[in-house]
Amino acid sequence: MFSKKSKGKVNQTPAPVQPTKPAAPSLISGDLKIVGDLNSDGEIQVDGTIEGDIRTKSLLVGETADIKGEIVADTVRVHGRINGQIKARAVLLSKTAHVVGDIMHEDLAIETGAFLEGHCKRMVLPVEKAKSDLKAALTGTGDAISTSGAKPA
Repeated sequence: MFSKKSKGKVNQTPAPVQPTKPAAPSLISGDLKIVGDLNSDGEIQVDGTIEGDIRTKSLLVGETADIKGEIVADTVRVHGRINGQIKARAVLLSKTAHVVGDIMHEDLAIETGAFLEGHCKRMVLPVEKAKSDLKAALTGTGDAISTSGAKPA
């Protein structure tokens, strides 16, 4: 039971790696007004009013939301009002969406009844460039997402 062989030995098996649990979305409720920019590595759900730019991985714009500013994200789902440019890999405009501004996208879905006043431009980015551009846009370093696939010399 107690032997000299086990003395001084430490269990060297690594602890099991716990999968990272996704964080809950940041919520901006309907009675909240924010004047300023928002930056997040996760998901933001907006039901209130924002006057400023938003940079996030995923954005859900609720029916009562009113956003005035540029949006840079991986995915954007719009049910409310946006006045500004949207740059995202995937954009969904629901039937209650009201967007005034240009949309730069890879995938765009517009439900019947959605309002859009602006230009839609499809971005075709190499995977590596898209990831680095999105990371730079989210962290506020480097250039914003560009539609050029050329690499600098």
